[in-house]
Parts: sequence; C-alpha cells; structure tokens
Amino acid sequence: MPSQVLERSFDFGVAIIRMVQRLPDSTASQVLGRQLLRSATSIAANIEEAQAAVSRADFGNKMGIALKEARETHLWLRFIRAAELTTSRSIEPLLNEADQIRRILGSISKKVSPFDSR
Repeated sequence: MPSQVLERSFDFGVAIIRMVQRLPDSTASQVLGRQLLRSATSIAANIEEAQAAVSRADFGNKMGIALKEARETHLWLRFIRAAELTTSRSIEPLLNEADQIRRILGSISKKVSPFDSR
C-alpha cells in the first residue's frame, strides 16, 4: 500500500507544480503557491523516506509527517480556491485528490501509531 500511495502522491505533486505555474502573477499567488509547493511535494518525500525506515516507529513517524503535509496541502488549496486564484475546474480535482491522499495516510498512520488505542 505505501508504494501505491507514494506513486499517487508523486503524481499529485507534479499536478500541483503544474497548477502553481499557472497561477496569476500576484503577491498572494506567489506566497500561497510557495507554501503549497512545499507541502504538496513533501508528502511524497516523506512517504519515500518511510520506505527506508529503520523501525516501525520510524515508519510511523514519516507517514505521520506525510499526513500532516497532506492536511496542510489541503488547506493551501482551500485558500487558493477561496481567493479565486484559479478556476474551480482546475482546483476541485486537486482538492479531491488531496482529501483522498489524506484519508489513505490517516488510515496507514492509525495502523502503525502507538496512540491508536485513543
């Protein structure tokens, strides 16, 4: 499962890169775009690192970070949508994919978390 979500998050990161390149040339677009690029590409980077984890705890930590980045990415996309910096047609599929990746990572993190008894 992690290798599947890795590929999916990589493709998502590429889609985000392409979307950010098409944002209007404004201060808001630049700031939000940078934040979005960092968090969206960090998802795949942390899942990649989790693949080389030295322990279950290390794996859980990296996947937990990937989940946090997915949540942050979803937030930046919502800001971009609310500020109408791009079209609904362009952003809605990305919001949907961010939500799905977030759910997948949440499920994985829950299974390996030492706090899953809460």
